[in-house]
Amino acid sequence: MASAAVTKKLREEATCPICLELMTEPVIIDCEHIYCRVCIVGFIKNQSSQASSLKCPQCRESFKRDSIRPNRHLASIIETIKETERERLCEKHGEQLLLFCEDDGQLICWRCEHSPEHRGHVTALVEDVCQGYREQLQKAVTKLKVTESKYKQLKLDTTQKISCWEETIRLEKRRIHSEFKVLQTFLHQEKELYICRLEKERVQKLRRLQDNVSHLDNKLQELENHIQEMDKKCQGSAQNLLQDIKDTLDSNSAIDMETPEDVSVEVHTVCNVSELYFSVRKMLKRYQVTVTLDLDTANERLYLSADERGVTQKEKKKQVFISEQFSAFPCILGHEHFTSGRHYFEVDVRKGTKWSVGVCLENVPWDIDIERQPQSGFWVIRMAKDKGNLVLTYPPITHPLMDQPQIVGITLDCDAGIISFYNATTGSHIYTFPKASFSHALRPYFEVHPFSSLSLISSNE
Repeated sequence: MASAAVTKKLREEATCPICLELMTEPVIIDCEHIYCRVCIVGFIKNQSSQASSLKCPQCRESFKRDSIRPNRHLASIIETIKETERERLCEKHGEQLLLFCEDDGQLICWRCEHSPEHRGHVTALVEDVCQGYREQLQKAVTKLKVTESKYKQLKLDTTQKISCWEETIRLEKRRIHSEFKVLQTFLHQEKELYICRLEKERVQKLRRLQDNVSHLDNKLQELENHIQEMDKKCQGSAQNLLQDIKDTLDSNSAIDMETPEDVSVEVHTVCNVSELYFSVRKMLKRYQVTVTLDLDTANERLYLSADERGVTQKEKKKQVFISEQFSAFPCILGHEHFTSGRHYFEVDVRKGTKWSVGVCLENVPWDIDIERQPQSGFWVIRMAKDKGNLVLTYPPITHPLMDQPQIVGITLDCDAGIISFYNATTGSHIYTFPKASFSHALRPYFEVHPFSSLSLISSNE
């Protein structure tokens, strides 16, 4: 290996006189001076176009353009210089670092090994110890890669957790907006109802009070006429005054004060707004109806209770097949038909492992399997306890709930075209279908799957 001094000398010889850097693609001209190809070509371009000949930048001897030729031998030397410079040299002695001091963990040259600083230390050739340290380094790299992989997984998990958290907050915001919107709708409807009642009470009492005023006006007119008649007698002659005087006095004594009906101005229409606000179920129950099941619409796999308010699906089939029943899926309708007004009914789903509840148009097909969605005349929600909740719209929407409902409340406003579902136990809103118009009467709809049962809650319960 060349020493640092030799390498320095070679570098000086291979330095371009124009750019003063180690030559790149060295070329030689007629006078045998050597330059970088780029440098000499640039020099030629900068010469005057009228110049009859070109002169060397160093010796000023003339040379021809076509005399420029590559110097491959110098190019090879330059590559060697570059390789030599890439090898680390001892900063103190300028020698190659061919030894490794085990005690100090340092690369040293042969002169360092004999210096007082490293005398007596364990040293070895770099080639001899390199493999062992390379293996240690590879083990460290492997361990770091494992740690890196764990960090990446943690980052991925955290990123997914962020996404999950954002989705949770988004759903919670949507739920809050939905519940407040429904609550505002109910409060608005309740407000209108109480305002209507109050106005009705105002009109009724006002009519009675106005009747009292009319009656008093009549009495005052009678008294005024009587007073005028007696004043006239008092101002007339003695004959006129005494004429029928006893009858006149008797009629005067017969006049009694008639007190009109005492109409109370106390308001009887009382609305406790705070009580309404904190009792959604209480508001809903004002419109509750008792729904019973229609055996004639039951699928053959379903069993009805004696009171016609409970339905179960078991393994074996019923003995009697009813031609009007739903044959495509295990469902049954309620007896009730809703065409106008507001109605509310509740279904106990605690024993239901998979069920659908809601309402449907009375003229939906009975014998074909169709999608239970608003476009087909169905406004229902379905739940399977092992899969969460699914709102049956089109396309279907997965609708996760904070708490699985034990009692589902269904409210129907036929005039407004609104169908909503509630967790009747907590009073929380589950889902409201987009506003619709109903071409036919609506009937309660229930779908019961194997080893599952539903029961309807009476309005008296």
